[in-house]
Amino acid sequence: MTDGLTPTQVAAYLEASCAQIESELNALGNDGAWHPAPGEWCANEVVGHLVEAEKRGFAGRIRHFLTEDHPNTHAWNQNEVEKQRGDCARLTSSLWMEFMGARHASVELVRSLSEADLARSGTHPKVGELFVRDLIHEWIHHDRNHIKQLLAIAQERVWPHMGNAQGFKGE
Repeated sequence: MTDGLTPTQVAAYLEASCAQIESELNALGNDGAWHPAPGEWCANEVVGHLVEAEKRGFAGRIRHFLTEDHPNTHAWNQNEVEKQRGDCARLTSSLWMEFMGARHASVELVRSLSEADLARSGTHPKVGELFVRDLIHEWIHHDRNHIKQLLAIAQERVWPHMGNAQGFKGE
């Protein structure tokens, strides 16, 4: 088993996520509100979720753990929050700016974490005790899951226009 990542390494991953997300959003252009299927999130909604996860699930929880001794933290209904945000109807560039503002502050937070900070924790109602160390690693995993979702949206967007090249699926 390898050692965990340092806050500096985690910050680099968080910044790399930004570059990947920005590239996909730029490529989608005006198609940020395009849905791959009924009930599935569009790219705008994915980015809106990343904003909320930044505020509520990662940086928000870390700040909470740093200011209180072993606090209880709360779960949140991602789909309900997305409905309230209405990101599908927003300009993709506006969502990108909101995400970048939150992410910039988060990268600075992560870079500032000491070894003692990494050992602080709180309790989540679903998963139990969470350490700051756990959250910063899960943050990278979470980002990559949603980057894969953005890539899948682009694949679904072009699929109907591939004609006979659809026969190459899997190659």
